[in-house]
Amino acid sequence: MEKEYQIMVTAAAGLEALVGKELERLGYNHQVENYRVRFQGTAEDILKANVWLRTADRVKIIVGEFDARTFDELFEGVKALPWEDYLNYDSEFPVAGRSKKSELFSVPDVQAITKKAIVNRLQEAYHIRTRLPENGYFAQLEVMIDKNHVMVTLDTTGPSLFKRGYRVNKGGAPLKENFAAALVLLTNWHPDRPFVDPTTGSGTLAIEAALIGRNIAPGLIRDFDIEQMDWFDKSLSESVRDQAESQADYDRTLDIEAFDIDQNMVDIAIENAKHAGLGQDIKFKQLAAKDWQTEKINGVIVANPPYGERLGELEAARELYEQMGSIYRHLPSWSKYILTSDLEFETSYGEKATKKRKLYNGAMRVDYFQYWGKRAK
Repeated sequence: MEKEYQIMVTAAAGLEALVGKELERLGYNHQVENYRVRFQGTAEDILKANVWLRTADRVKIIVGEFDARTFDELFEGVKALPWEDYLNYDSEFPVAGRSKKSELFSVPDVQAITKKAIVNRLQEAYHIRTRLPENGYFAQLEVMIDKNHVMVTLDTTGPSLFKRGYRVNKGGAPLKENFAAALVLLTNWHPDRPFVDPTTGSGTLAIEAALIGRNIAPGLIRDFDIEQMDWFDKSLSESVRDQAESQADYDRTLDIEAFDIDQNMVDIAIENAKHAGLGQDIKFKQLAAKDWQTEKINGVIVANPPYGERLGELEAARELYEQMGSIYRHLPSWSKYILTSDLEFETSYGEKATKKRKLYNGAMRVDYFQYWGKRAK
């Protein structure tokens, strides 16, 4: 019987439920918690999660969990875990650490004790008395203690899942790819409807919409740490990607437009879209938000305009919000979704949102103002 693992998918605050829905669509039972979602699966399922999840940060194996209030308990608990199933005698395995509301509050000491316990276990398992060389495959570990409950994990992802591999140029203050995907998935957009990003920047929102519209797995063109580990069946790398490729819909016609007032940013967005293989799917154009017009119906607008966080920029940002409101109110069949940290946005926009959703763009608290259109027949 194929080995099953306890798997933890990490996510930004407010996006855990979205990750849970993604796992559900992939066919996995799951449990949503703060900042993470748990599920059980095989090595193949771990790679599938890395390849397919759009809104998550990382996929980790939970090597073990136990309670510890002393360093002796921590040492013995970590040493009791089957580290030889995950690490070779020469694996490079740095140990990150966190501790919250626990008696073992010194993170450096927690990391050192955890590392020592793993080294001790591997020396015994591989019958080695000398120092471990740590020049083999890389395995990032983390020990987390919350209210004296210890969880030790192995990262299978490597660079965060937001690093899709298509963004060759990012310009200033870009959205992370997984956050942009979340903004699209939080709308009522369907690939048969028009999609507009009026402040596109480096094009991330439009590109993520196109990936969703074509059902292209976001991790299709990048590698993951698990694929370099000796216990992982390398044949899964090709089979999982072949299966993902077969599920992509390259025949669907998409109506995705993206604009920016800065031609340099438009050029960057075009370059990124081409690198993602979506150069023909998105119409980019240099255009100010206030100059956009359309006769299309039942579309969706997703905008990440400047927040006006820097001194002297708030007035300009609010002028843009006012312009958006003036234009978008004349599009009753369109749904509009606008992200900003300005809590007075509705005043500038001139209309109260149908719904607001609190999110975090990195460490910054932002609100997603939603205006739902009435579908025209």
